[in-house]
Amino acid sequence: MTSTTTSRGSGVALGIATIAGAAAAGAFAYGTFVERNLFTVRRETLSILPAGSRPLTILHLSDLHMAPWQTDKQEWIRSLAVLEPDLIVNTGDNLGHEDAYAAVEYALEPFRDIPGVFVHGSNDYVAPKFKSPFTYFTGPSKAHSTPKGLDNERLTSYFESLGWLSLNNTARAIELRGSRLELFGVNDAHCGWARLERIPGALDDLRENVGWQDEEGPESVSIALTHAPYQRVLNSFVTNGADLIFAGHTHGGQVCVPGYGALVTNCDIPRKQVAGLSLWNHAFKSAWLEVSAGLGTSIYAPFRFACRPEAVLVTLTAQKIG
Repeated sequence: MTSTTTSRGSGVALGIATIAGAAAAGAFAYGTFVERNLFTVRRETLSILPAGSRPLTILHLSDLHMAPWQTDKQEWIRSLAVLEPDLIVNTGDNLGHEDAYAAVEYALEPFRDIPGVFVHGSNDYVAPKFKSPFTYFTGPSKAHSTPKGLDNERLTSYFESLGWLSLNNTARAIELRGSRLELFGVNDAHCGWARLERIPGALDDLRENVGWQDEEGPESVSIALTHAPYQRVLNSFVTNGADLIFAGHTHGGQVCVPGYGALVTNCDIPRKQVAGLSLWNHAFKSAWLEVSAGLGTSIYAPFRFACRPEAVLVTLTAQKIG
């Protein structure tokens, strides 16, 4: 009797292990071959423009991590031109391979002459390097000890040829459809390249020299960009008057558990704000925070689960009077 019971117990355990193994294999296959290619557009609406303003649409692109052979992703990004955005916001990590320059340029060419702003991520400067994907779950990734440099000058020059403005540790101004936008940002905080101390001076210079300084018109709206949404950066942006913050870097966690959410954020942002639209509060002030889950992954960790790759279309509308 004891022997039979033990045998049955072993059989049940083996069956459970087999089912669990099959489920894990199925999830891995789905995340590798299906979900990471299920590109989607997430749409958000924010009423932050002065009363009476016309709507503005902002297309947020982040973390393309482009490789030359990713032609489906390139064509999908090109197709986003049909959305006719008023402004492009690019929050970095465009390159995913040392030979991806032409692929990125091909994907973004339909947005030529559409106003845009950008900040860089580390993978706009250095190529990805192989490491165990499991290290992603041990905490924020570390900078490569011997990185292979990328041609950031070529990437930046191309963005500027499209008509986009760099916000890497600086501030710029744009007037669109009657709205006045103050825009500022920092270089990649994940690698320690964010120069937060420069932002107040950059904003002062902008406000003293902007073309609309002595003209009557609507109040300006302040928009800030960072690749990596570290808390120190978000706090600084709120202190400096940001109404809306755009960020990327997190990949939305890349691997999420239904009902629980992201397992990691790859920075110190709370898990519940790893992707999507939320409010960031600091020192009795707040700003809207838009974090994109991004459109790509490292070529060495080509997997997403319960976290589809995305572009984000944010429509800014006028505040209601009263």
